[in-house]
Amino acid sequence: MTSRLSALPVLFVRLQRPCPLVQNRGFKRWLRPTLQTLKKRKERMDPEPLPRRSSFTDWNYKSELFAFGKRLGEDLNLDVLRTAVTTREFVLNEIDQQKAVGIEIDIQMNDNSKMILEGSEIINNYSLNFLRSAFPKLPEEGVIAVQTYLTCEENLSTLAKNLGVADLMLTPEHPVEAVTLSNGFKALVAAISESSGIERANLFVRDFVMTQLVGKNINELWEVNDPLNLLSSILQRDGKQPFEPRIVAETGRNTILANYQVGLYVNKELIGLGCGESIKIATEVAARDALRELFDTTESMKPVNFDVESLPQTFANFSIQDWSSKNVEKLMKSSR
Repeated sequence: MTSRLSALPVLFVRLQRPCPLVQNRGFKRWLRPTLQTLKKRKERMDPEPLPRRSSFTDWNYKSELFAFGKRLGEDLNLDVLRTAVTTREFVLNEIDQQKAVGIEIDIQMNDNSKMILEGSEIINNYSLNFLRSAFPKLPEEGVIAVQTYLTCEENLSTLAKNLGVADLMLTPEHPVEAVTLSNGFKALVAAISESSGIERANLFVRDFVMTQLVGKNINELWEVNDPLNLLSSILQRDGKQPFEPRIVAETGRNTILANYQVGLYVNKELIGLGCGESIKIATEVAARDALRELFDTTESMKPVNFDVESLPQTFANFSIQDWSSKNVEKLMKSSR
């Protein structure tokens, strides 16, 4: 009993020792409802407009122009580059502002109207030569369709936006419209040609415009309207017999899951194979397959070679009305 009483004070002293403070972050109950309320208020408000890059405090337009040329790997003249990104509307807007303030009009600024035409001509000429060299068997209508896709306003504006041209454009509109970005890209090509020569401009078009063909199916960019009649006329010009469609396989006849496989034969030689939910559709698909073989645009064709420094001046490919295997072979031999 005595030993137990003697241990009590010691136990009491131990209980009186201060406990160390442990920081406990926990959860703030007010945080979630506050954030939800702020989000609902933001959703009810009008969308916040995108700020201009030039409105930032660290903006230096001359430095941005210089850095832009270095990012492209081009030695661009800054005055030429500034003209390439200056729109006609911006110059007129500056004149109107000076008139409103009462200042004498003394604006020595050039817009990119002429450079847009020059750049468009460079892009069109090089893209045509490139496509004719890459697809010598493709009819001229197909070449023009692919070129139209590569140089359309949407694609060129996307290229300009990804390169950062939108931040450098001197235009009163904000955000910059697609047509302005497309014209800015064309003017940029002209600026490269004026600063470094036409060869550098062609390489720029090759690296950014023509490489859009990577992963693209040429047959999806150009669709033949009447493949059966076109195939018949080509076989006739080549002096071959008309094709004969034959059913190779079929499944699910008289059901909603019917599938037919039709092959086109010329002199007992298979020239095209296609499948479809009806014999008519399968025959048309087989004709398209035969045309892909003739035009050398199959899925197993060689990839496009982009490692070309310069292209020779090529002639226009044969049109659909004049296309034949013999004519194409003669044209390919003459181009070599």
